[in-house]
Amino acid sequence: MKRKIYAIGLVVLMCFTIFLGGCSNSSKNNKNSAQNTTNTKEEKIKIGALKGPTGIGMVKCMEENKDKYEISLFNSPDEVVSKIVSGELDGAAVPSNLAAVLYNKTKGDVNLVGVNTLGVLYIVENGNTIKDIKDLKGKTVYSSGKGSAPEFIFNYILKKNGLEPDKDVKIEYKMQHSDLAASVASKEVKIALLPEPFVTSSKLKNKELNVPINLTEQWDKVVEDGSKLVMGAIVFRKDFVSNKKDSLNNFLKDYEKSVDFVNKNNQEAGKLAEKHGVMPKAKIAELAIPRCNIVLMQGEEAKKSIEGFLKVLFQSNPKSIGGKLPDEGFYYKNN
Repeated sequence: MKRKIYAIGLVVLMCFTIFLGGCSNSSKNNKNSAQNTTNTKEEKIKIGALKGPTGIGMVKCMEENKDKYEISLFNSPDEVVSKIVSGELDGAAVPSNLAAVLYNKTKGDVNLVGVNTLGVLYIVENGNTIKDIKDLKGKTVYSSGKGSAPEFIFNYILKKNGLEPDKDVKIEYKMQHSDLAASVASKEVKIALLPEPFVTSSKLKNKELNVPINLTEQWDKVVEDGSKLVMGAIVFRKDFVSNKKDSLNNFLKDYEKSVDFVNKNNQEAGKLAEKHGVMPKAKIAELAIPRCNIVLMQGEEAKKSIEGFLKVLFQSNPKSIGGKLPDEGFYYKNN
């Protein structure tokens, strides 16, 4: 009897799998509206994104493509990792180093399908003494993100400009982004390294705050391999990539349209960012978008952009990208 029940269960499971994959001709032709609604719901692509810049590029998809995508927002990268590993999510927009961590953690079971955010880091100053990166010599810069990408990026750029961190430039890591932004806005801190949207929120409270240095531009000046300051990426599980390549490519087309909309319609995109919970305030999102470098790079362009960047992180701390540099299997090839 147990074997019979097992056999029946297996058949049911196989049928359910076929149903999910949309391979049954009868399901395609079924006119029953309730069943079709269920089918559509089951076939939605499940995508995760972090709140903030890495999720902004998706707001048009959230608004107009609810029938195709189930997009969930998260506060913590750890939440995204667990859901990608467990298969609860098909794909996600994540910090660039986390994309590499996921590849290593899953033993190669995810693909990088695109780069979606370039640099969001800036030097801000209460004053007007800094015009160039070398003007930081002898100064104290407050920052967040000790032991993470912001520290490694800043140190790399300083060294490339002949400045030794903690010798030529004192760097204080004492606060979280929100606390540091508040201290900058209140003028308690003179110079800080801040990411968007905290630069914008500080400037709204402190109109005299200057933003003299864009670390994205500084990165471009010192690198020799054509890499970019890549802060965000899109990854998908390889089983999804293999089985639903057309669905993935359609998503990338919709995402590209969304990115284009965001960059050309900051005000409306800001409203959508607040509406869908990507950013807390529409005005902050609107003003921050131009400095968030929202993009969609794919294929060789994405690979060239992120490969050198990951090498810098690896040289600073191998653990920051999961212990080793991703191999060729990391990169999605749409061919």
